[in-house]
Amino acid sequence: MNEVLALILGGGRGTRLFPLTQMRSKPAVPIGGKYRLIDIPVSNCLHADMRRIFVLTQFNSASLNRHVSQTYRMDLFSRGFVDILAAEQTPDSMNWFQGTADAVRQAARHFVRYEADYYLILAGDHLYRMSFGDLIDAHIDRQADITVAAQPVTPEDATGMGIFRFDRQGQIVAFEEKPNAARLGEIGGSLPPGSTLGGTTPEKPFVASMGIYVFSRDVLLETLERHAGTDFGKEIIPAALQTHKVKAYLHRGYWVDVGTVPSFYDANIMLTRPGAPFKFYDPRRPIYTHPRFLPGVRFNQCAVNNAIVVEGAFLDHCTVEESIVGVRTHIGRGSQISRSVLLGADYYEEEAEAPARGDRPPLGIGRDVVLDRVIVDKNARIGDGVRLVNEASLQDADGPGYVIRDGIIIVPKDATVPPGTSV
Repeated sequence: MNEVLALILGGGRGTRLFPLTQMRSKPAVPIGGKYRLIDIPVSNCLHADMRRIFVLTQFNSASLNRHVSQTYRMDLFSRGFVDILAAEQTPDSMNWFQGTADAVRQAARHFVRYEADYYLILAGDHLYRMSFGDLIDAHIDRQADITVAAQPVTPEDATGMGIFRFDRQGQIVAFEEKPNAARLGEIGGSLPPGSTLGGTTPEKPFVASMGIYVFSRDVLLETLERHAGTDFGKEIIPAALQTHKVKAYLHRGYWVDVGTVPSFYDANIMLTRPGAPFKFYDPRRPIYTHPRFLPGVRFNQCAVNNAIVVEGAFLDHCTVEESIVGVRTHIGRGSQISRSVLLGADYYEEEAEAPARGDRPPLGIGRDVVLDRVIVDKNARIGDGVRLVNEASLQDADGPGYVIRDGIIIVPKDATVPPGTSV
């Protein structure tokens, strides 16, 4: 679809996902054992034959740049690409990106020279599978200036999202960002009775923005030039309701924003359950990622239940339940891993390297380790006899080689948890 240009927003500092974003941008955060978040929107674009994709970044982009360059190499004889547009200081602007709309505004000097009738604007920290071809078709068929992908949500979820109100023809007439429970009671549901849009249920009476937008070319460029707003959801879209035809496209499949530690943890654990609403593999629309050519998993007398264990891992006399075990992960004898997300390692550690590491434990999970509700980032070292279970139910704390955020223990990238540590 050469008439569409996709723009994927890399997000800001990612403080809500810290420390997973301490050394990488949000789209580069690993998920599902072997993928990265950026693989989700890029794969959805490729399945819709949208092969001209820019990723807009400014914080900790080295890991993301490396992943994109190694993974998405288009045919030399096509016009397709997946390129990084990093924030830059120019004679026109000395500021870094100030928000989603400002990122697109500043990047326009680079992408405006590409022929495109429509711009598809996506977030880089969502987990979902969507037919972008149907989304673009709906935008064209309804003769919309702007189309916003939306999803029915519960009242509990609605308080943390942007909620739309519609007329009977499905035209968006109002937008409210994160209304409180009292305000939701006044709204009483975001679709009027008899609306042609449909899609809501008594359990999910509200319609929320998914942060996915389609703009007709001239509308985007003119809107960003006319309005000084820096954010699409808070400023640009509400202002456009008064001047343009803004339509909603209802998505009824699975979708989640994984921009916080709890949502990231829950999304990963969801993948391990039977009948999970989202799977990375689909025979028609798989999610792509970097091919690593690693060996198959090695199990040595292990008990594994409701878990995802990906290539290159080695599990030795251990128990794994309701967990994700990432690439090249080594789990030592007698260890018990439950309800945890292990992101894996970027390399194998050879026996010959033991003297160089000094007193540090070997790469991976040591012997007789107990982990429950833990996220272990890449290249971490967890010594023998470590017990990370958060027995005191702490919500936020820091310790040797670990932090606790929202009750979830996180071992940061390259961190070392000394042998015998107990939490």
